[in-house]
Amino acid sequence: MRGVRAPLLAAGLALAASAYVALVDPNRPGHYLTCPLLASTGLYCAACGGLRAVHDLSRLDVAGAWAMNPLLVAALPFVAIAWARWFARARAGGSAGAGGLRSAALAWVVLVVVLGFAAARNVPALAPWLAP
Repeated sequence: MRGVRAPLLAAGLALAASAYVALVDPNRPGHYLTCPLLASTGLYCAACGGLRAVHDLSRLDVAGAWAMNPLLVAALPFVAIAWARWFARARAGGSAGAGGLRSAALAWVVLVVVLGFAAARNVPALAPWLAP
């Protein structure tokens, strides 16, 4: 049981945060901080609309969540798979890391996708599909 504490704690925190967002509607002003990038520049970051997407997902509104932040919705299955692999490794007594070059390459791919998404959602022609 000791080895699985970290993945279970991470899952518990994610579920608690999701439950809070489900109960406290981010569409109503005054409950959450404004994105600093959006407030200072008027540009959307990759996470803009994420709270509203989680709120919509908590109500099983996948289309609404997709409209708020398609990257978050698309990434959730991969995050769930990564957590399941982490949990399985921890339960088997393995190390937490995936290891070396593969992890570094994946980190770079994720960084490029996130930055590319952030840039694309600020292109006026793509705003109807990517802007929150």
